[in-house]
Amino acid sequence: MFSQRIPPTDVLVWLDFATIGSSAERTDQSQLGRPRVQRPDRLPEQLLTGPTSIVWRHPMARILFVTWDGGGNVPPALGIATEARNRGHQVRFLGHAQQRRRIESHGFRFTPYTHARPWQSTTRHPGIAGVYQSLAVFTDAGPGIDLLETVAREPADVVVVDCFLYGALQAAADAHLTRVTLVHTCYEFMYRGVTRGTTPVMARLKGQRPLRLWTSSDLALVTTEKDLDPASRRSLPASVHYTGVVRHPMPSTLTPVSERDPLILVSLSSLNFGGQQRALQNILEAVAGLPAHTVVTTGPSVDPATFTAGPNTEVHGYVPHEQILPTATLVIGHGGHDTTMRALAHDLPLVILPIHPALDQKMIGRSLEQRGVARCLRKTAAPERIRSAVGELLVAGPHRVTAATLGARIRAHDGAVHAADLIDHLPIRERRKGVR
Repeated sequence: MFSQRIPPTDVLVWLDFATIGSSAERTDQSQLGRPRVQRPDRLPEQLLTGPTSIVWRHPMARILFVTWDGGGNVPPALGIATEARNRGHQVRFLGHAQQRRRIESHGFRFTPYTHARPWQSTTRHPGIAGVYQSLAVFTDAGPGIDLLETVAREPADVVVVDCFLYGALQAAADAHLTRVTLVHTCYEFMYRGVTRGTTPVMARLKGQRPLRLWTSSDLALVTTEKDLDPASRRSLPASVHYTGVVRHPMPSTLTPVSERDPLILVSLSSLNFGGQQRALQNILEAVAGLPAHTVVTTGPSVDPATFTAGPNTEVHGYVPHEQILPTATLVIGHGGHDTTMRALAHDLPLVILPIHPALDQKMIGRSLEQRGVARCLRKTAAPERIRSAVGELLVAGPHRVTAATLGARIRAHDGAVHAADLIDHLPIRERRKGVR
């Protein structure tokens, strides 16, 4: 029996539509113009969350993820894509050419942009010029052209577009594609970015309204811990859903931090930001002589051979963090969303040195500092200041209790599963004529 709170007509329409018209082939060009079963614009919330929930799924949806070479934006997309594939959906990616190896290593088909502006995350883009170069990539119409050409060659039932790719979101909206906006950090940061400053001006010059594009999407998935996002404390559009953090591989059991030997993981951004080299060297000087082993991963933008490290310290270009985090006791990072959430998922406090003032790093660092689980310092902080903060967090204290509480909350909800559930409930709309 259905809950009496669910409108009976909505239930019948959804069941009728799921039975008669849910096949993926109904969205082919041959189906355009044929009589369609009428259905509500949004699945009743009770069907998603109630005790008598009904799961309505496409038997095999064709899902296209549209991404860009940005570092921490990619893992949530890959996590959700993997969950969707595990459910039987056909999943593929569109992005910058240099992303091919990473995405194909996860078993997904990949198509490179041909019309998009060139962009590479490991190239340094300093100062105001770098800001404008980034905005030019986000507002570029090229990814949207590639999106429509890709869908014309091979139809997609759903497109999942990175929230920064305004040109691709605009093209998907204009073509009336079923679209999902993927917000891979705090919604509050994204909201502020498109309602003030340079971004909305530049976007408007190209006929784009980023906030409208997000909120008019069929879904806007925010892949963060809801309680850490200031935006969660106010009313948000109906399309916006917090999925929780898209998790990386975790051990089946997690040793309490208090039982681990002192181990510090140092990892700043994989992107090429000014001041990063000096910050890493200051960190190395700060941890020298501390009673802890330190592992530093510099990422692709910084040469590990350029650093001078003390005893009990390893410096690598790359080491999978899942090999280190289960035995670590502290992370020194830049406040990037993906790395920070991974640390918290392992119950770890953090010392955060935001590297880029225009990104989400400072908001994340300050939010965690207010909760007592992190110390947020300037990227130019002297080694003595960094050593003091590290010393405070390496020992037992309330920061470890808070980190463990946040970690348990993150582990309790897999964002990829929740995101895939929401995508599974999307109705597939008719496409605009001329777009297969």
